[in-house]
Amino acid sequence: MTEEKKAVETAADKTVSKAGEDYFADFDFSALIPDMNVMLKSGVHFGHQKSRKNPKMDGYIFGVRNGVNIIDLQKTVEKLEEASKFIEKIASEGQDILFVGTKKQAKKLIESAARRVGMPYVIDRWLGGTFTNFHVISGRTRFLRDGQEKTKRGEYERYTKFEQMKIAEELDRLERRMGGIKNMVKLPGAIFVTGVIEDDLAVKEAVKKNIPIIGLVDTNVDPSLIDYPIPANEDAVSSLRLMIAYVAKAVLNGKEKTKTALKPEQK
Repeated sequence: MTEEKKAVETAADKTVSKAGEDYFADFDFSALIPDMNVMLKSGVHFGHQKSRKNPKMDGYIFGVRNGVNIIDLQKTVEKLEEASKFIEKIASEGQDILFVGTKKQAKKLIESAARRVGMPYVIDRWLGGTFTNFHVISGRTRFLRDGQEKTKRGEYERYTKFEQMKIAEELDRLERRMGGIKNMVKLPGAIFVTGVIEDDLAVKEAVKKNIPIIGLVDTNVDPSLIDYPIPANEDAVSSLRLMIAYVAKAVLNGKEKTKTALKPEQK
């Protein structure tokens, strides 16, 4: 990793605590538009060292500076706008977009954004079969939802303390593993991935089930499996915050279109 990219990430890491405190809960999306200057300040353009470049990313690279691949932000804006239109369409149809980000710096941001826009999310280890064996996964998430509802209603109070403890432990375990997808009752209309390499299992399952993939692609990844690749620095918190915000806004825009369409005509 280069000194410049390290500098951006070090500065960004100072805001991790804020990001960990539900960063998008009160985020103002109204003035957020794709802007190369904002992306530049957030370090979106910093790729990896030239030696780590994936040849399939050549079309998204502006050049090399101090041995580092520099992402072409004009292409980033272009691809982001394409992805946003698709995201808006999926959201306007009432379909889910599964947010996935298991890298340390992405976890809290993905959870916060997904919660804000009402979408399912995965921030821990991808559960094999989430897509390809969905009927089994959905059975476990249904058990989790039902168990949590029974707990709220006090239906387990007639059990012994030991039995209540074991049930609570099982529900806590499932919440940690499946909490982000417990309300996903059918396969999503698309998946948004922040780490193509780290979350390759999610990508592979999405491909198998023909689920469209939106993904941030850094200079060291293969973008060919991503239906809507968005070239961007996927390591720095500042870059992740910005790019996730763009995606989240697209979801909200899509949902707003649905609300507008459902409003009765004004007399």
